[in-house]
Parts: sequence; C-alpha cells; structure tokens
Amino acid sequence: MENMTSRPTWRKSTHSGGDGSHCVELARLSGNVGVRDSKDQDGPELHITPDAFRALLAKLKR
Repeated sequence: MENMTSRPTWRKSTHSGGDGSHCVELARLSGNVGVRDSKDQDGPELHITPDAFRALLAKLKR
C-alpha cells in the first residue's frame, strides 16, 4: 500500500514501444489503481477500484 505522504510509483508496460507514444502508466493509490497518460505526467489521473480494473482488463483481453 502506498504511503499517503510519498509519491506513487508509476509503471508502464514492458510491452510499450520505445518511442513513448500511446502509453499509459499505472500506480497503486490508496487502495485504488491509478491510470495516467505517460506523456502528460502532470495531467489528470483516473482512479478506479481494483475490481473495476480487473473487469477492464478482462474486457480488453476478449
């Protein structure tokens, strides 16, 4: 679990291209999953529950 006073550790897929385009980053955020655009690290973040994230991944895999 992330410490509320520390900055989250954002990660992107090892399958991301080296050019940095079309990438999202994920982080654990106080019990939720954070999603952001890797090209706009100071931009908005989407915070979703782990259950919603698992459902999203399942749909993407289909």
